[in-house]
Amino acid sequence: MTTTVIITEASQQFSQLIGQVLLGEEIIICENGIAFATITPSKKKRQHRVAEKDKGKTFIDPACNAPLPDEILAGFLG
Repeated sequence: MTTTVIITEASQQFSQLIGQVLLGEEIIICENGIAFATITPSKKKRQHRVAEKDKGKTFIDPACNAPLPDEILAGFLG
């Protein structure tokens, strides 16, 4: 489905129009009866994020939290 709106409507109803695009509609924006922009749904499918999908795949060495050696620490502190 295609919806045509004038630019003032588009600016006032932008969130609603984007909602329509997310549902698959195409929005044509006109000024003085001439179409100058089209908002269309992306062809790329959005992937849903899955919580803890990669759980257990990452390992952080406990030494990561150990204090820095004095010579390295001195470089930071001057």
